[in-house]
Amino acid sequence: MSNAIVGLCTIDLYLPGVASLKEKRSILQSMIKRIQNTFNASAAEVGQQDIWQSAQIAFAVVTNATPHANQMVSEILNWIEKNYPHVSVVGERIEIL
Repeated sequence: MSNAIVGLCTIDLYLPGVASLKEKRSILQSMIKRIQNTFNASAAEVGQQDIWQSAQIAFAVVTNATPHANQMVSEILNWIEKNYPHVSVVGERIEIL
């Protein structure tokens, strides 16, 4: 029997200075693709699609241990804050399933 653990994180973002949906989507698409490529995680925009300066994305990692899932979620959150300093994380919800 498999012991699959899923780490799911949904984050709310504030994008100051964004003046159009096109600009917002450019930032988010870059962030999502880089999360997928760097961490081999699934990621998508999941909410607030029509608000220029707000966004909600979710990412998920699959592993066989709860501590590893927590570690990966933390690494991704730290990576976002480091690589996208112009974007503020204003809320996060982490679930380990």
